[in-house]
Amino acid sequence: MNMEQVWIGGEWRGARASSSFVAKNPATTLDLSGEYPVSTWTDCDAALDAAVDAAHQLQKASGEQLAAFLEGYAHAAESNAEEIIAMANAETGLPVTPRLRTVELPRMTTQLRQAAAAAREGSWQQVVIDTKNNIRSHFAAIGPVVIFGPNNFPFAFNGVSGGDFAAAIASGCPVIAKAHPLHPGTSRLLARCAETALRDSGLPAATVQMLYNVANEDGLRLVSDPRIAASSFTGSRSAGLRLKAAADSVGNLMYLEMSSLNPIVLLPGAVSQRGESLVAELADSCLAASGQFCTSPNLLLAVAGETTERLAAGLAETLAARPSGTIFSETGLQDLHRSVQWLVDSGACVATGAGFAEGEGWRYKNTLLRVSASDFLASSDSLQREAFGNATMLVTATDIAQLAEVIKSLEGNLTGSIYSSFSDSDDVYLSVASALRSKVGRLMNDKMPTGVALSPAMNHGGPFPSTSHPGFTAVGIPRSLLRFGALHCYDAVREDRLPPALRDKASIAAMWRTIDGNCVQG
Repeated sequence: MNMEQVWIGGEWRGARASSSFVAKNPATTLDLSGEYPVSTWTDCDAALDAAVDAAHQLQKASGEQLAAFLEGYAHAAESNAEEIIAMANAETGLPVTPRLRTVELPRMTTQLRQAAAAAREGSWQQVVIDTKNNIRSHFAAIGPVVIFGPNNFPFAFNGVSGGDFAAAIASGCPVIAKAHPLHPGTSRLLARCAETALRDSGLPAATVQMLYNVANEDGLRLVSDPRIAASSFTGSRSAGLRLKAAADSVGNLMYLEMSSLNPIVLLPGAVSQRGESLVAELADSCLAASGQFCTSPNLLLAVAGETTERLAAGLAETLAARPSGTIFSETGLQDLHRSVQWLVDSGACVATGAGFAEGEGWRYKNTLLRVSASDFLASSDSLQREAFGNATMLVTATDIAQLAEVIKSLEGNLTGSIYSSFSDSDDVYLSVASALRSKVGRLMNDKMPTGVALSPAMNHGGPFPSTSHPGFTAVGIPRSLLRFGALHCYDAVREDRLPPALRDKASIAAMWRTIDGNCVQG
């Protein structure tokens, strides 16, 4: 079996590998064709040097050139959609329809085109021109970026095609993509599409590079290398924190998306008014992609009572009746089981599931755990362990005041949702929302969290440990580009030496802010 080549410096070449791996089909657990390298530092070093050269060249690239690449990439991916989708289906077990063909691939190409529009239009730079003092500033590309893609979105969050990738390229940063080892073939096909678009756009050959996998110590070394300006990682909390510690040790930026329980608060009025429909909504959201969404609801909060008991019984019955979906890997399956057992050992009771499911492939029984608010508050740290997969936990409080105490004990989350009766008083909702607001990046009312719209107003971020910084988002162009921007200021620089966006002769658009103020020394 010939080992697949890595993409470094504009060419596909044999890897300097320490070992190799093969992908597996999670629906069958069988090996797939293709042998992929685990690159040594030699490959990383070569990619870093090439990225530095590309970063210098990209300083001269126009927004139009960046946009042309991103749009060409989207077109190339659509032209090769069937091959890419078939590979992703084999490597992830995610269904071809609707997930891969009608949901995720269009999401990826939409992100690429949105990023193209942002690069072309330029408002993300937030230009400020002080004409009196001749001081000008804007956000510009920060430099080479490393992107670690996750296992759960082979297209839309892939290191070589996803939202982080699109934002970094649109801001003018070269990208070194570290593909996820669970879908290397999908990443290779996407990289081939990027190669075609890159060649047609005229951008530097090393604007995009890709390695399939590296040893843990080389990943830590990569994010802390002085040639890297920023990195992004979507994955487990333990791996993310190790990467951040390495990046922080040298002052490199590290954007993380890690752990989130995404609490859903079910107020008594909502449970009484539409408990049956809530059961169906909750089951759909909890089991989407077998619970392997970063926005999957892992924590349900309600006030104890007869209607809540009916909802809990209905949810347990529904989860038990539905088929268990595919878990992406054997490691993921074991991690899910360990997390569920941790929660049980910490005081949660099993309402249904909590064990391996029978049948072909890596599967886990749809799981509902339960715990009282008093017990949760007594062991809140232990009971906030994320069980990434088709498992959720219901916490029942004695009243709204205790429910608010549970919310106040929560760590940071990507999302939080409150279901309320249309006749509930504002005081009930507002008291809960006040407690929840500082704990989540996106607050919802009467809506499940698993959908993340590609809207410029979207925040796919949140307080630690959901992310490493609550001020940035991984979804929502053009704002997401700011993660890969540095604030550049020019003081008394001659016009012909300024970036085009800061010159007086440039057409000053509405998004620019021109001021005529007094100079403030500082």
